[in-house]
Amino acid sequence: MTIIEALKIVMGASEHGLTSKEAYEEIIKKDLYRFPAKKPDAVVNSTIRRHCFGLDFPTASPIKHFKIVDYKGKKPCYALIDSSSGGTTLDFPKEPNQSDLLPEEKIQFFQKIHISNIEAELKQQIMNNHPSFFEKLIVDLLLKMGYGYDKASGIVVGGPHDGGIDGIISEDKLGLDLIYLQAKRYKEGNTVGRHDLQAFVGAMQNVQKGVFITTSSFTKEAKQYAEQQQQKNLKLIDGEMLSALMIKYEVGVTVENSIKIYRLDTAYFE
Repeated sequence: MTIIEALKIVMGASEHGLTSKEAYEEIIKKDLYRFPAKKPDAVVNSTIRRHCFGLDFPTASPIKHFKIVDYKGKKPCYALIDSSSGGTTLDFPKEPNQSDLLPEEKIQFFQKIHISNIEAELKQQIMNNHPSFFEKLIVDLLLKMGYGYDKASGIVVGGPHDGGIDGIISEDKLGLDLIYLQAKRYKEGNTVGRHDLQAFVGAMQNVQKGVFITTSSFTKEAKQYAEQQQQKNLKLIDGEMLSALMIKYEVGVTVENSIKIYRLDTAYFE
């Protein structure tokens, strides 16, 4: 009998779900499995969590047998996914009890916090710089994302007489296929509206592709206008997406360190 099979038996017999510690105690009580590990209760906890619906981390299994149905204090109670016993599946808390997390889950949890902090710092740095810096930034970002035929195929054209265009990306050497860029360095709450997009589309003239980037957000009407636009291929990037793209394509950030997370190759031992 495997640990999974033993867990299915003890959880199937429970009416209200079991914590990982209670599940371990029931397995020992019924003598369903002999644990060779020094900390067998930790083995049970990690096995449940790797096969628990709603818990996704690098070493989690794609096969889910269990679900969270309740909490005893901060300890989650687990049950079988196909069990008809009481309880309603709950979302995992945004700030879970650290003692319940597996090492790889802790890495993922604090990575999210780290990314959130970096995104906030990026937004602050953009707002602290001159608007012309933001125009250069969006050109650099589009080039890093793979638009343009080489590193020199993007230019900043923003200025007092830019005609509503802040940057241009040439996708081919002859400049036959262009992308026009518009940058709005707005504070939060100062949203970009439909009329801003209409002005941008008017400034694009014969160019068919345009990207409108802002540090704030777009109104509902602006988003609808972009989605329904038939004359131009118009894409919107708000402040949240902007910071996420800057991190993904390493614009304004550098990788300080990287960590490898390993998964046991069970096939090797078979």
